[in-house]
Amino acid sequence: MKEKIVLSWSGGKDCALTFYELLKSEKYEIISLLTTITEDYNRISMHGVRNILLQQQVESLGVPIEKILLSKISSNEEYEAKMRRVLNKFLKQSEFSVAFGDIFLEDLRKYREDKLSLLGIKGIFPLWKKDTLQLANKFIDLGFKAIITCVDTKSLEKKFIGREFNQQFLSELPSNVDFCGENGEFHSFVYDGPIFKKKIEFSRGKIVLRENRYYYCDLCPIIL
Repeated sequence: MKEKIVLSWSGGKDCALTFYELLKSEKYEIISLLTTITEDYNRISMHGVRNILLQQQVESLGVPIEKILLSKISSNEEYEAKMRRVLNKFLKQSEFSVAFGDIFLEDLRKYREDKLSLLGIKGIFPLWKKDTLQLANKFIDLGFKAIITCVDTKSLEKKFIGREFNQQFLSELPSNVDFCGENGEFHSFVYDGPIFKKKIEFSRGKIVLRENRYYYCDLCPIIL
């Protein structure tokens, strides 16, 4: 019997590659995605992607989703309480593990594992300690397509926002920026690739600066 998995899903490249790796192993059954939404904006937290585009991803993946609604000034306490509530709901149905796309941030992994252990849940990290340039190249070589939706101006210039995540993008990254943006330098939205039944259609909208630090590129859905 396959191990049931709830996958932490941001809509970006690392979780998409994690999805791919879980499927490829044939040991797991992804029973749900788990996404945090900033309720005030109705967008994926941190990534700034509209909820409607997330829903199109979900429909193309063919996997259910559980959305955790957070306020724009959400505290750790709010996040943890709502996360516990959702995970306990899943536990009433069956045993499962939670998978994450984390690569090398030790503190973040420990935080996740510590919180999960309180509920008797195991964390799974399919991309852990893999070389980030190799992961980035693998993502591209597999035929995934992603666009950069957020950049942290402490690490990257405005010119990187709204760009395709491709070899040209990787070649222009400053030497101090991780190829997968693992330190939060940038975030992305995956709109096509081997795990999707169909491509997600969108157009680039306005680019805005938030908190005097983060550039966001709005992605506007195209209804066909």
